[in-house]
Amino acid sequence: MDNTALKMKANEIRKKTVAMITGARGGHVGSSLSEADILAVLFFKTLNFRPQNITDPERDRFVLSKGHASEGYYSTLAEAGFFPAAWLDSYLTPDCPLTIHPTNHVPGVEVCTGALGHGLSIAVGMALGAKKTGKAYRVFVLTGDGELEEGTNWEAAMAASYYKLGNLVMIVDANGLQLTDTVANTMEINPLKEKLLSFGMDVHEVDGHDTAALAALFDSLDYLGNKPHAVIAKTVKGKGVSFMENRPEWHHTIPSEEQGARALEELKL
Repeated sequence: MDNTALKMKANEIRKKTVAMITGARGGHVGSSLSEADILAVLFFKTLNFRPQNITDPERDRFVLSKGHASEGYYSTLAEAGFFPAAWLDSYLTPDCPLTIHPTNHVPGVEVCTGALGHGLSIAVGMALGAKKTGKAYRVFVLTGDGELEEGTNWEAAMAASYYKLGNLVMIVDANGLQLTDTVANTMEINPLKEKLLSFGMDVHEVDGHDTAALAALFDSLDYLGNKPHAVIAKTVKGKGVSFMENRPEWHHTIPSEEQGARALEELKL
């Protein structure tokens, strides 16, 4: 898929996300909008993971560690054909498998996530499993920068380096905000690049909304090497909707019908 198509996919993911959150009166819109470009590149360019090979032992794995951003994830899976897009319209209703945090009852979701700080540990186990069994699959895990305040991430990073997991890619959705404030005002994690380097990781920084740069970076990584990879993707919370961008209150705020319509109007290409 070329870059123009990737950007269109990311925009479609954003539109689906806004619509489902507005309709369901629940969700995390800011976090889901910031991850859309990363998910578009992964699911439509990088990952060897499609609805047709969903049970293939050699498929690539993806873990959304920042599980509260499930709406962007669900929108991506629906856009990629893992389940009918109509499911998004019934998000959070009693009979719908799409819950507030991802569960593996949903086609395309590998593991249940949402308890922050656990996704990287799970991904390390998956990547180590590939090495132990001689399989070639890669494991990608998307974390939030605020999530890195959880100590389990650093234990996992240490283990990833110790076991020389070159088949592991940790992507940080670094939008600088969490819950009600900035990451820096809550628990400063910088200098993040230097910290990850000190844990023995191969570290890259990239504009998390530049789909061409993301795709090129993922293509360039040495998945057969001895260093796990960390990608610090600089993003904007609420990306694509002017009145949500860089506003911490849009972590939890649900758009009114008027705000939802306005957001969808802004997202028209």
